[in-house]
Amino acid sequence: MATYRLLSWNVNGLRAVLKKGFLEWFQQESPDMLCLQETKAHPEQLPPEILEVSEYKSIFVAAEKKGYSGVALYSKQKPNRIHRGLGIEKFDREGRTLIAEFENFTLFNIYYPNGKASKDRLQYKMDFYSAFLKSAGEYRKKGHPLIICGDVNTAHKPIDLSRPKENEMISGFLPEERAWIDTFLSQGYLDTFRLFNQEGGNYSWWDYKSRARERNVGWRIDYFFISDNLRSNLQSAFILSEVPGSDHCPIGIEIAF
Repeated sequence: MATYRLLSWNVNGLRAVLKKGFLEWFQQESPDMLCLQETKAHPEQLPPEILEVSEYKSIFVAAEKKGYSGVALYSKQKPNRIHRGLGIEKFDREGRTLIAEFENFTLFNIYYPNGKASKDRLQYKMDFYSAFLKSAGEYRKKGHPLIICGDVNTAHKPIDLSRPKENEMISGFLPEERAWIDTFLSQGYLDTFRLFNQEGGNYSWWDYKSRARERNVGWRIDYFFISDNLRSNLQSAFILSEVPGSDHCPIGIEIAF
């Protein structure tokens, strides 16, 4: 069996993080796969050194609106098949989903919507959650083991954010958002980080404006999930909270096949 290291990171702008040592960090880490969210760039807006990184196949999914949303995958192993989106126009035009089929698993790299802006955006987020869950279920029915990663934009339990009481009525910790994660997990998925770590104080996002990262006043809203039939393959799950460059930090898993 070989062990694969997969990383996921909401970079809050790929062009911005490029100026903060992203490529050097990427080359030093040398993961087998790197999933990015909120790239905020169309491929033609990116320099050659990030479009084609040595040893990696790179795939980009951009939003129709420039400077908004977007996901990307860098993989040392070429996917057997790529799907850009969930096949639903109102979601796919925001460039939030990249599905890559490999020999041993199918990878979902997703930038889930944020529901804070309005009631309409909260409904859009909940509708996206439902559409994603249906799509994942269809892959499971076809026998695909799943690895799902990205910025889910919801903290699951009080342990997953530093100030749960103050945020009970804020999108990102609303009862209906948290209940959706319960529903998702009940359908045969595992939150990989919590299989190894049950402690508080482990976050993946900190508010820029209040300098929250310095005080570790954060939220764990970035996840790696796996279908439960991959539990025996999973070696570790972790948060790289010391990596700067974005208001999020990278997260990762090691999994063997």
